[in-house]
Amino acid sequence: MRILVTGGAGFIGSHLCERLLAEGHDVLCLDNFFTGRRENVYHLMDSKRFEVVRHDVIEPILLEVDQIYNLACPASPVHYQYNPVKTVKTNVLGTINMLGLAKRVRARILQASTSEVYGDPEVHPQTEDYWGHVNCVGPRSCYDEGKRLAETLMMDYHRQNGVDTRIIRIFNTYGPRMLENDGRVVSNFIVQALRGEELTLYGTGAQTRSFCYVDDLVEGMMRLMNVGEGAHPGVDVHDPVNVGNPGEFTMRELAEEVGRAAGVEVRLRQCPLPRDDPRQRRPDITRARKLLGWEPAVALREGLGRTVQYFAERIKAK
Repeated sequence: MRILVTGGAGFIGSHLCERLLAEGHDVLCLDNFFTGRRENVYHLMDSKRFEVVRHDVIEPILLEVDQIYNLACPASPVHYQYNPVKTVKTNVLGTINMLGLAKRVRARILQASTSEVYGDPEVHPQTEDYWGHVNCVGPRSCYDEGKRLAETLMMDYHRQNGVDTRIIRIFNTYGPRMLENDGRVVSNFIVQALRGEELTLYGTGAQTRSFCYVDDLVEGMMRLMNVGEGAHPGVDVHDPVNVGNPGEFTMRELAEEVGRAAGVEVRLRQCPLPRDDPRQRRPDITRARKLLGWEPAVALREGLGRTVQYFAERIKAK
């Protein structure tokens, strides 16, 4: 197939492009390079089945493709809060443009949504039928509400226009090719540990997250994209699907694991908790297990080891 990946030069997008090429598809990587990096896809450029287009999804584009993975959007608070209006435009106008393209060429489209649609959840773990607890006027709302509206658009284009849609709710994901300065906890901890700095702990460190290695996430995305109607009785393939690792860790526990992976003694520096930062986050992946036969295979310690090695090589090369 000919497959479009928006945000294809980003952390997750580049891994997805790599995997799609390995499966024999023609891949069109579309990115405006706000947070994506050319170096993430340099190793794919020799393939005649890979093409890079510099383009911003908030502007329409005409392409002939069979599938669309819509990943375009900065995904860390540092980057999506840098220009919150642009973040909203990317989530809303970008999704409208990609849905319009999918409708026009009859392509199947998968929307990369996020666990942030649950906000600071009052239900734990989070199931897909939980509507969330989101501050619609807070500093994170450009991303949280933007992704929620993107899901609305996906469902409305499916119901009104018959577009073949998929929605994946991505929980915290980590791995090689993360940005060193993206402000996410795994990359923060690893870079600080490798530089011999104190690890920045926000709040008490008792807040929890669940961490999914990028290879596991890409597997889940591709399974959801390619699952057919009626694959599992009673489960609608167009409804959102949580994909993440249900293993739950406090931030203090994560800091200790990063210290072990980096081979350093951890020193912590406590800072105030950012506004609207969720206290707990863990996916219920029952639907993914039933519909996709998917669950994560890479343990946190193993994944951190691979990620630490990647960052160590980058820091050494500078």
